[in-house]
Amino acid sequence: MYVCLCHGVTDRDIRRAAEDGCSSVRQLGKELGVGQQCGRCASTARAILRETRNNDFMALAAALAQPA
Repeated sequence: MYVCLCHGVTDRDIRRAAEDGCSSVRQLGKELGVGQQCGRCASTARAILRETRNNDFMALAAALAQPA
C-alpha cells in the first residue's frame, strides 16, 4: 500500500527502513522523504514504524523465552 504519494513510498519501504535501523518519522523523512512534502502520511508512517518495532520486540522476546 502506498503511504506517501508525494514520494511513492510504500508500507514495505517503511518496514524495510525500520528493519535497517530507522526509528523515527524524522529518520524516515531523511531516508525516504516521508512527511517532507504535504505531511499527510506522517501519522500512518508512524503507526507502521511502531508496529514493525513492536513485532521485532515480540519476536526477540519469544526467541529468548525458548529453552536452550
